[in-house]
Amino acid sequence: MGFWQSRSLSLVDMYIDNAEPSESCGQIQFSIEYDFEKNTLILKVMQAKDLPAMDLTGTSDPYVKVVLLPDKKHKLETKIKRRTLNPKWNETFYFEGFPIQKLQTRVLHLHVFDYDRFSKDDSIGEVFVPLCQIDLTSKPVYWRALKPPPKYKCGEVLISLCYHPANSLLTLTAIKARNLKAKDINGKSDPYVKVWLNFGDKRVEKRKTPVFPCTLDPVFNEIFTFHVPWEKIRDCSLDVRVMDFDNIGRNELIGRLSLSSKNSTGTLETKHWQDMIAKPRQTVLQWHRLKPE
Repeated sequence: MGFWQSRSLSLVDMYIDNAEPSESCGQIQFSIEYDFEKNTLILKVMQAKDLPAMDLTGTSDPYVKVVLLPDKKHKLETKIKRRTLNPKWNETFYFEGFPIQKLQTRVLHLHVFDYDRFSKDDSIGEVFVPLCQIDLTSKPVYWRALKPPPKYKCGEVLISLCYHPANSLLTLTAIKARNLKAKDINGKSDPYVKVWLNFGDKRVEKRKTPVFPCTLDPVFNEIFTFHVPWEKIRDCSLDVRVMDFDNIGRNELIGRLSLSSKNSTGTLETKHWQDMIAKPRQTVLQWHRLKPE
């Protein structure tokens, strides 16, 4: 069994991120059972709770994709649960023809998505379960924290928006960021924020914060004010980029987001913009997950 476990652990190293979740993506409950007579792994996907809202309605349409890595071809899916952040699936999946030795080399991958009828489904979070670490005789039931996929782990930024129609002032405040992606060899970054005001595809005005050396959790508290007439507020956008300053080479992008009525980088960004318009002269705060380029 030691041979199989050594093989499995190499697979675990490939797929597992041992860091603590950098942000809350909710939790998922599932059970694992093994039929020793039929060489069949039995997975029951029960429910999830506290999922993030991915839609403008403040809810999500979650479903789960299941695969036994490294076999990525055979994906199974639960049904979609509409307009809920606490879905209950209670669906059972059978992986037949898997002797116990073969299972020791597999990693169970559960990936929760938000269904979107008109665009690509959004990733909510995922969990990896190395089967070499599971006692298959005990029929365990788990609650596991969902983590954002590594390519989405750029960190988060807290932004406030405010619009004054009377004097046509659009104000964005870059307050702080947390859990930023490390870009430097010392495991840190030297972050700063760059903001572009765009009208359509045209970049009009740029602002940026000072650089904050050697930190993944900077506090910026920087206020940017732009002149935007009321009749153009729905046609403009703010492109927010968190950058890593480099003395020698080119400054690198840590993550970005776009805030607008039409072409935001996500539903939360669109909702933040719409809330700003719906609440003139009020400051509207929102944490945003930074997106890779």
